[in-house]
Amino acid sequence: MASLRRVRIKSALLAALVTVGVVVAPPPASAARAGADPSGWVAPLSTRGRYIVDAAGDRFKLKAANWHGASGTWTGSGDVNDPATHHAGEIAYQTPLGLDRVSIDTVIDGLAQLGLNSVRLPFSNAMIHHTAPVPALPANPDLRGLTPLQVYDRVVTRLTARGFAVILNNHTTTSRWCCGLDGNERWNTAQTEQRWQDDWLFMARRYAANKRVVGADLYNEVRRNVLDDPNWGWGNSTDWQRASQRVADRILTEANPDLLLIVEGINWTGLPVDGLPHGRPTLEPARTLSHTLVDSGKLVYAAHFYGYTGPNHSGATGTGETHDPRYRDLSPQELRDVLYRQAFFVSAETGKHYTAPLWISEFGEGSHTTDAASRAWFENFVGYLAETDTDFAYWPAVGFHDGGGGNGWSLLSWDTAGRRVDVLDGTDWRGPAWRRLVNAPSRTGRIPVTERWSMLNLDYADFQASRAARSMADWNPGARKGSCPDGQRLAGLSHTGNRGLCTGTLAVPAGYAVVRDETFVDTDWASGYTKAQCPPDHAAVGYSVTGSAFSALLCGRSATPLGRTGRTVWFDRGDNRPSGAPGGDFASGHYKGQCAPGEYVAGVAYTGRVGSNRTPDALLCRA
Repeated sequence: MASLRRVRIKSALLAALVTVGVVVAPPPASAARAGADPSGWVAPLSTRGRYIVDAAGDRFKLKAANWHGASGTWTGSGDVNDPATHHAGEIAYQTPLGLDRVSIDTVIDGLAQLGLNSVRLPFSNAMIHHTAPVPALPANPDLRGLTPLQVYDRVVTRLTARGFAVILNNHTTTSRWCCGLDGNERWNTAQTEQRWQDDWLFMARRYAANKRVVGADLYNEVRRNVLDDPNWGWGNSTDWQRASQRVADRILTEANPDLLLIVEGINWTGLPVDGLPHGRPTLEPARTLSHTLVDSGKLVYAAHFYGYTGPNHSGATGTGETHDPRYRDLSPQELRDVLYRQAFFVSAETGKHYTAPLWISEFGEGSHTTDAASRAWFENFVGYLAETDTDFAYWPAVGFHDGGGGNGWSLLSWDTAGRRVDVLDGTDWRGPAWRRLVNAPSRTGRIPVTERWSMLNLDYADFQASRAARSMADWNPGARKGSCPDGQRLAGLSHTGNRGLCTGTLAVPAGYAVVRDETFVDTDWASGYTKAQCPPDHAAVGYSVTGSAFSALLCGRSATPLGRTGRTVWFDRGDNRPSGAPGGDFASGHYKGQCAPGEYVAGVAYTGRVGSNRTPDALLCRA
């Protein structure tokens, strides 16, 4: 959920946002529409460049909505059993919202009628461990006596049986409405990181046999708590890039290799006070430090956008409100520019280490709003989603209404008698925009395999992105080691900074050699420098460092002969990279050397002269 979303989120820093409502009359029964379940697709899903594809290689665009409730609706004060203490009076009992009013399949019918093919299904860590049965849900008597997790199971089963893709979303830690200062700010605010990882392994294993459970959205709206900001790349306990990388690799290697791993950007850092640094980094840090998973083709980046927040606006009104513009205050062109900078670049800029599908996993606006700027923002944002053919998930799918009233943000709302109003009933101003979005022209069909680019980051620890290298004994004790994902080879190194770039679509090497000296040097390609060179028919697939000094090459033996002619690429005094810098800037602020397309790294040269620190100075690139 977006920071300070909709109503009554209390904190020391951020104030409430109250949505103004007007009554919408329910449609007559004759207005019901037929809607088909999602058409056939072949699980599991993976990625090719900026697209998600199914197992046949065909594009699968996530057209989704958030069916919330299992993540918690209680606002944090008052009797948890009193609907008045829940967000907008919508009590969910730690289950997907609305099951006390309509059957599971009735909700799914509505999702199908909206033109959706997937559902983001939030849960809390507390829900996983809650052992008391849910109260009676009159519209679903078969759920009597089940725990919240067992109800979640039933919803997953029915959604996937109907053809929907399900993305598991670790939305909150405690079952409490998100997202202020509520104990849910980070993956490890109200629990240990180990518990968070273990819960993810539990959930990934629980649904591993159901291949239509396609993704793991690792944590929702990572943000500041009272004392600490999250960061992206500092290597400490609040480093979201490090934590998401670690749990993603654990899920793939220990629990379920079929899942997409979905990483949201950082939602908020700093204090929302004029004159102090604050803002929404979103996915901007990925441009210079991206994720490289142990299985290529499983990373999806995600971001959230709401009109009442902004690139430097928390969304608060009153206390905690700053004079920064909200997204709804921006002109159409300003909005496009900001959206591109904060998130859309990851899918728009292909052939980079950060290139990945972008999923806008939350956006929305209230049906009751009469504010012209909010309506214009929604129209412009939906237009940009359609124009860029971007995957999306609306927040929320399901809500309550009373004679058409209610908080009005949902796409589908039911009253206590099970009567529905929805975004397409002819009375909702959002309806035409929604139709344009779900029916927008999109890339379809087979997506060709593309060249993958991956960053290696040895800033703080080993970075073994190769399953094969992980299974080996420690190939250079005492050094920090990096290895390319299986099937990729080393393409470039930075002079300082310990970063590397990988690429290629090769077979897993037939064997490995670790080179620490000049044993295999066959020509003096860097006179006066110490050279580590791979044996014949081996390409560099990894490297190690001790401190900032180069230590060793990991060389993989090719199943077919490799070229022996080559050239020296020096990068000790400036960048030396192919035209267009394929792969992107993999070591921002540092000199970089990179072989040309069609070449492989066969050696690294360095010197121990005073002031050099034994960092890489040259590459031997062979065709």
